[in-house]
Amino acid sequence: MPDGHAHAIRPATRDDVPAILAIYNHAVLHTTATYDYEPRTLEQRLAWYEEHVRDGLPVFVAVDAAGIVAGWSSLSRYHAKPGYQFTAENSVYVAEAHRGQGLGARLLAPLIEAAQRRGLRAIIAVIDSGNEASLRLHARFGFEQVGYFRQIGYKFGRWLDVVYLERLLEPSASPAG
Repeated sequence: MPDGHAHAIRPATRDDVPAILAIYNHAVLHTTATYDYEPRTLEQRLAWYEEHVRDGLPVFVAVDAAGIVAGWSSLSRYHAKPGYQFTAENSVYVAEAHRGQGLGARLLAPLIEAAQRRGLRAIIAVIDSGNEASLRLHARFGFEQVGYFRQIGYKFGRWLDVVYLERLLEPSASPAG
């Protein structure tokens, strides 16, 4: 099995969006990593990417030597209200053929660094309770469980529990406002 270190981690470009979309849509159709039911369109994912660029929110990709995207990660606004401006929600998705190679960790690390540089106070991870790999990954990076919601999601004909994890970051100067 290939080593995750054979993949370069870099900021995503607009040209990466179709591959990001393919990885996400596979998760929509086959996993509970997202509770979306319908695959997204390229137009929707391009709008998502452009919103991240506009708001200065990072999107990273893991690419192999041939430039094939094997995974991606991002920070997104947690909520639109101004009081949440120092909190982001993270996403990490790895293509099925590349799972178990350490790419999740390599994609999560730069998100934490980017959040710190941006002056964020917290990163929230919202994870299906059955996603043991993601729960372990986030725990390795200092995320702690702060909430457990029973049967609030529904997908594939069953009720799903959701775990909220939080990673507090080093405080920067006191925020204005």
